Amino acid sequence: MGDSNLSRLISPKSVVVIGNKGADFAIKESHRMGFNGLIWSVHPYKESIEGVKCYKTIKELPYPPDAAFIAVNAESSIIAVRELNEIGCGGSVVYASGFEELGIEGIARNERLTEAAGSMPIIGPNCYGFINSLDRVALWPDVHGCEVVDRGVAIITQSGNIGLNMTMQSVGLPIAFMFTVGNQANTCVSDIINAILEDDRVCAIGLHIEGIDDIEDFDVAARKSIQRKIPIVAIKSGRTDTSSQIALSHTSSLTGSDQLFDVYFKRLGIARVDTLPELLETLKLLSVLGPIQNNRVASMSCSGGEAGMMADLIEGMDVYFPALDDDHKCRIKSTLNEFVEVNNPLDYHTFVWGDRDRTAACFKEMMSGGFGATILLLDWPKGNRSDQQDWDITFDALSDAVLVTGVKAIVLASIADCMPKRIIKKCIRHGIAPMIGLDACLRSLQHAYRYTELLKNDSVKGIGAINRIDCINKNQNIINEFDGKKLLFEYGLNIPNGEIVTSTEQALEVAEKINYPVVVKVSDEELTHKSDIGGVKLNINNSEMLTLATNELLKTGPNLLVESMVEGVIAELIIGIDFDPLFGNFLVIGSGGIFVELMNDSALLLFPIDRNDVYSAISELKVYPLLNGYRGRPSGDIEAIIDAVMAVVDFVKDKEVVELDINPLLVLPKGKGVIAADVLVKLNI
Repeated sequence: MGDSNLSRLISPKSVVVIGNKGADFAIKESHRMGFNGLIWSVHPYKESIEGVKCYKTIKELPYPPDAAFIAVNAESSIIAVRELNEIGCGGSVVYASGFEELGIEGIARNERLTEAAGSMPIIGPNCYGFINSLDRVALWPDVHGCEVVDRGVAIITQSGNIGLNMTMQSVGLPIAFMFTVGNQANTCVSDIINAILEDDRVCAIGLHIEGIDDIEDFDVAARKSIQRKIPIVAIKSGRTDTSSQIALSHTSSLTGSDQLFDVYFKRLGIARVDTLPELLETLKLLSVLGPIQNNRVASMSCSGGEAGMMADLIEGMDVYFPALDDDHKCRIKSTLNEFVEVNNPLDYHTFVWGDRDRTAACFKEMMSGGFGATILLLDWPKGNRSDQQDWDITFDALSDAVLVTGVKAIVLASIADCMPKRIIKKCIRHGIAPMIGLDACLRSLQHAYRYTELLKNDSVKGIGAINRIDCINKNQNIINEFDGKKLLFEYGLNIPNGEIVTSTEQALEVAEKINYPVVVKVSDEELTHKSDIGGVKLNINNSEMLTLATNELLKTGPNLLVESMVEGVIAELIIGIDFDPLFGNFLVIGSGGIFVELMNDSALLLFPIDRNDVYSAISELKVYPLLNGYRGRPSGDIEAIIDAVMAVVDFVKDKEVVELDINPLLVLPKGKGVIAADVLVKLNI
């Protein structure tokens, strides 16, 4: 919808429902939530629906409604949309299926729907619509679990059923909006994000998506969310996409399009999660506590087993349990029994159990360590409130400590059954996050910390898709290795001395010119993996070895490449370029040579790319310690690696690159540079 205004549709003062089944729920659920605007209904035969008088036609409505819920079949929906557009309706939800999801016939129907809508926004078709818990309206064809809130998170999903299920959560997440977008005929996820970012009552956004069609629009909306400091948490399905291709280059076998979403979301500070519980828990943490200011976390429990489990689960995360200094330990120990061993995570035992003041004193001292957040593990037993009194006292002690220290706090139950609903409500009132699941809680903290780090950036680069070309419909040309090297040499990439030869005599002449040792390779653009067929001979130190090598290789192909053998190599890398229909060209850097796939050691970069991006990617590689001078060994020329990558970046900006491999890129000691030992280039022409 571009710049279209969605506010009338999603925050309406007047609503019309069209149809019967499904439309009745939109009336009933809006009334249940306390919608105080006008509700009209349209049905050609019924007198009323859910107590609301029916008009026979849309044209009979008193004046243009802000929003419409259309619950009739696909063809009738098109007619209704056209009539609503003609009278100036603010927008509509189209519940019916039978559109784009059906294939060619449905796509044609979808086009007629968007034509009928004109500039009027449509949510759907083939969707459940939306619930606005802030303004008490539900253009929704079924029961739901949303409750009226003053502030909360907005969730956007492409699945009506998953959206319905999420409304039924009872873990303490305040849902301000629930959108199900279906086929996104003329209103996409990006449009909705832009609209809800205008509402100060929204504190975070959750996404459940299968993909993004409008990458540029989405990019603008996501960066706008950063400016507004509204975090986004996303489930993007498709991690197990097994779509295959014939991999000409090693780069093509290193990655899939789903991995690019990891890179893209990381750039935008979007927390990617894999499960609905983690989505809900992360949104809840952000809605209650907001981003945490540092990655130092404290944990308290009266169980050594729980303390040990927390220590195990946090291993490898960006957040961590810092050790306590001696003074801090002494202050904590003064509140406990002498037999308690004070650490972080803290097992405070049960010596203070049931004593609110002593427990609060212990918690206050533990929380005084400058932590980003402090977790109290507390699992309530089944039973009535009198049976849970001691657990309530422990919670009250935490509330007391929070009031004194102002530290962000979490009450964490191992499973949902162990946190009563009344405690969840009490947590929210006290500004304490009620979290469910040890691992989900720790991952949520990591997401919150990473978002804090993102906000420290002055600006986040927008997507700079390069060469978003249709590879199938264009002529493609594989450049032979020698010509590919010469092309890249023009952009500043260092390559070995060498020449193409067609005979042993020519090979001997070239070797004398460039000096032994040399390498000899078959030069044929059709042979993209020469080493796999024995098409490469290394470490040739004299004319006899060269004669044997060339005689053998000339049986494979008529052209050979003779080059200088590079010695003193610190490490081998790969620099690759591949193409994705959504993101365009992207860059891969990783461990090279024969270990490129075996080591599974690579990092991806989306355009635009600068030197800082390249250095960050290199520093994440498993091979980085070797480049940095492992155990006293010489360090590699990291600046030259970055120079080589930036040469490739410049090359890609000028050419329509389908695939590119530099493998291996030979890294020499610091100050000695790097050399591209093997190159594959595939261009559109």
